[in-house]
Amino acid sequence: MVGNKGWLSQVKQWIERDYPNLIPTDYEITSIDTIDYNCVAWAAEDTQRWWWPDSMFESYWPNNVPREETLLAFIQAFQTLGYMICENSDLEENYQKIAIYTLNNKPTHVARQLFTGKWTSKLGQDEDIEHDNLEGLEGKRYGEVTLVMKRPIQT
Repeated sequence: MVGNKGWLSQVKQWIERDYPNLIPTDYEITSIDTIDYNCVAWAAEDTQRWWWPDSMFESYWPNNVPREETLLAFIQAFQTLGYMICENSDLEENYQKIAIYTLNNKPTHVARQLFTGKWTSKLGQDEDIEHDNLEGLEGKRYGEVTLVMKRPIQT
C-alpha cells in the first residue's frame, strides 16, 4: 500500500496491539480506513454498504434474514449470496470461501479467502488487510473461527 511510512508504522502498531496473533505472520495493510463498509460487507464483496443485523435498520442486511447477531443469521445472510457450509478453510479450486468468527456465541468478524489462498479482512471501520491464515485474527477481539462457508466461483 502506498502511503506515509510513519503513518503506516503507527497503524501497524495499532493492528498488532489489537490482534497480537498477527505479529508472527505475514500480513499486509491493503487499504486506508473507511466507514463505508465493514468486514461483513467486505467478505460479501460490497464496498458500498455497512452490513450488520441491527434492529434499528441503520445498516444493510439481506431481506428475509433475521436481524439478530447469531451465527444462524450470518449463515442465512451468506446463503443469499450462494454460500454453503463446508468442512474446512483449505483452498479449494473453483470455490471462494469465507470464515465467520464468533466470541461468546456472537458473530464478530468475517474474512474472505483470495484465489491465492490468503485471506482478506476489513478491520471494523479501519483498514483492510491481507493475511496468511485465519488464526492471526483469533483472540480477545474476534474470538475464533467457528464456521467456514464456500460458493462456486462465478465465471
